[in-house]
Amino acid sequence: MTTTASERSSALHDLGLDGQNQATIGRLLATGNIGHAEEGADGRMRARIRIVPDQLIWDPSVLVLPHGGHLDVEFVNDDQNTHCALVPSNGDSKWMWLPNYTRGTMSVTLDGPGYYWFSSNIGNDEGRGLIGAIVVRGDVPESARLDRPKQPRP
Repeated sequence: MTTTASERSSALHDLGLDGQNQATIGRLLATGNIGHAEEGADGRMRARIRIVPDQLIWDPSVLVLPHGGHLDVEFVNDDQNTHCALVPSNGDSKWMWLPNYTRGTMSVTLDGPGYYWFSSNIGNDEGRGLIGAIVVRGDVPESARLDRPKQPRP
């Protein structure tokens, strides 16, 4: 499920991705749709992300996962140019070549909540806007939290 441009502002607000001292994805990635990964009966999440022809943008440019875990993401290059997909996976990265009009599936693991940036790192794709984010929702497990006093927030 993805959002349209007209629903983008309210979707970012509902996800908490639009305010100061919260996630600022909505301000960093000002274009593109927001998508949600679907969780299968096997516990793996799945999504499809495509490169829009002649626009140098991922669709969706923000992919939301309800929690950490395994993600199978299909990348589709509908553009006339060759691109790639560089995606983090538990501290490492996975890379896939995407010649024009091709597709491929990549399996990654993102255990912790947070933002994970993906891009096409060939040519000047990143500089021209072919970047996106995977937002993993949820809380850090108790065992991984720092033992320190609450910090003041504006």
